[in-house]
Amino acid sequence: MAEAVYQLSGVSKWFGQVIAINDLTFASSAPIVGLLGPNGAGKSTLIKVLTGQLRPSKGKLAVFGQEPFNNRRLMSRLGYCPEHDRFYEDLNPIQFVGLLNRLQGFKQEKAQSMAETALKWVGLSEKRDEPIKTLSHGMRQKLKVAQALAHGPEWLVLDEPLSGMDPSSRSAMIRLLKERAEQGVKVLVSSHVLHELEAMTSDILVLNKGRLLAQGQVSQIREMIDAHPHRIALTSPEPRELGRELLRHDDVVRVEVADDKIVVETRSPDTCYTRIGSLAAEDKFEVQSMISLDDNLEAVFRYLVK
Repeated sequence: MAEAVYQLSGVSKWFGQVIAINDLTFASSAPIVGLLGPNGAGKSTLIKVLTGQLRPSKGKLAVFGQEPFNNRRLMSRLGYCPEHDRFYEDLNPIQFVGLLNRLQGFKQEKAQSMAETALKWVGLSEKRDEPIKTLSHGMRQKLKVAQALAHGPEWLVLDEPLSGMDPSSRSAMIRLLKERAEQGVKVLVSSHVLHELEAMTSDILVLNKGRLLAQGQVSQIREMIDAHPHRIALTSPEPRELGRELLRHDDVVRVEVADDKIVVETRSPDTCYTRIGSLAAEDKFEVQSMISLDDNLEAVFRYLVK
């Protein structure tokens, strides 16, 4: 316990009568820790408590052996990617990341060089001089990760960083985060998609309604999710053709198409995710975005609560 990166004992946070996280106790020193839960599970509140943005209402916690709230020295070691963005929209990516590096204390030339490297890591070099307001949602997600990485943090915390990215961008981002973990950076990443987290780590915390339901045991969690029909939302310029291709497979229960959007219901999410990624990688179909819908996870979390 003394060597754990994260140590929480009976931690709760409430806002008036609303309990956001409830009596959380766990410890972990895994290179990558995944937070899994549907929207409203308490993931973002837990992240804000761990990163010192909120003081817990009850309980004790330590990150690297230190209390995070109002701890500037600890926060200087942090690279943070929030769930929602608030950019200076008229700046371009190289200006934005360079500015944040300057705020970290780096001189102009070094700040710009580090910004260029970070944009290259996330695949945004070609967009470095375009106004942020012109970037797509997936590109904005990449920019959030770039600014979190640019100053060389020891500790990365990313709240739903893969949301809205296309399959190839997700795969590249997962590889990037695993590389950072292999280099000694401690990574905490949240998602409501088990498939994404399992590709990064076996150390997963499952949250629902503010409570910790399970830690680790990825195979058991996956079996529970796979037992329920799983819905995946896609966008593609060829929605009907892609839908027909997916319907050829036995694990696909149903496909709904509206405009450029497709909702696929499958009994085997891992197989279906892999198939969609392969179709996109082989240029058979263009897949612009891929998102797991929350509704299919709710039944699993209700089951865990029981």
